[in-house]
Amino acid sequence: MSRLYDSIEPNVIDDEMLQKAVEEQGPQEEAGLLAKKEASISKMSWRYNILKIDNLWQFKNLTKLQLDNNIIEKIEALDTLVHLVWLDLSFNNIEVIEGLDALVKLQDLSLYNNRISKIENLDTLQELQVFSIGNNNIQTLENVIYLRQFQNLRTLNLTGNPVCENEVYSAFIAAYLPDLVYLDFRLVDDNSVRMKKFSPLSLIKLAEYNYEITKLSDVLMTEEMLLVDQKGLLKGIPVLCFLTFSPTMAQCRDLENQHHEKLLEISVNTLEKIVKSEFDEEMPDDVRMLFVDKDTIVNAVNASHDIHLLKIDNREDEIITKANGWASTLVENVHKTEIQRNRSRVLEINQYVDHLRSELDNMDILET
Repeated sequence: MSRLYDSIEPNVIDDEMLQKAVEEQGPQEEAGLLAKKEASISKMSWRYNILKIDNLWQFKNLTKLQLDNNIIEKIEALDTLVHLVWLDLSFNNIEVIEGLDALVKLQDLSLYNNRISKIENLDTLQELQVFSIGNNNIQTLENVIYLRQFQNLRTLNLTGNPVCENEVYSAFIAAYLPDLVYLDFRLVDDNSVRMKKFSPLSLIKLAEYNYEITKLSDVLMTEEMLLVDQKGLLKGIPVLCFLTFSPTMAQCRDLENQHHEKLLEISVNTLEKIVKSEFDEEMPDDVRMLFVDKDTIVNAVNASHDIHLLKIDNREDEIITKANGWASTLVENVHKTEIQRNRSRVLEINQYVDHLRSELDNMDILET
């Protein structure tokens, strides 16, 4: 929005600049004599990276002054230019409207592309017809109310300001500035002309109703998104299945480990008894063949343990695969249903909000 200082030295309007500006007006009978020319000059323009306005008191007959595309921060030193009709201060770094009280004949004022946040201090400019203050920081519609005092205002440019995002911006301006012909570089449209019959109070109420409708729409959409997020929790069902079965399978492994340790203990004790001929119980031949030495019996018990663990692992994989398949199918079906439900609900909300806005547009708003 604003222009930054560049490599060029910031300047103040001085005699040298004034002399050059005079020379640009045309040939002089006596070159270099500024006073001979100043009384007849009506137009002046500078683009010299000007930071400060000064020394213009000599040009009391100026009607047009162009100071755009500089780095001016403050409007000042214009009190003597009482005949000024046209003033261009666009593309500068101005933050406050001030220093214009004496310019009672001003008809065209451009403050486009500055840093202004409030329209003020223009009360004496009752001849104002064209006012450009686009690309600034005007936030509220109250600034438009201030402009109502200018009965001759026909052209207004506010484009690029935050206030333009207000839903009733155009209608509000049409109500408060009924004689406006051009708004933001466009001819005032038929809808705005229709809105001129409404009183300012009616427009304020209209703005309030529009705001409430927008707020209702936001609430409904937010609730719908929360519901969608809750349904999205179903995506975690496969994980929940895994977490559900994992403790059970872990217990199976613990039991198998306990069984393995106990079986190994019994097998070693049995081998010792067989070696000492203290084992009197009947034993099948294929089992007795394992009790040849300790390595053989330990290897046999460990092999049995490995087989049992493998079966537990396979069983766990089977259960989880089936559970995940079931859960994925469930989630997919719920997801499809949810998409259809969500689209239907969003459409329903939009249709309801459109209906409310349509009812509001067709409402008879009487003048007060």
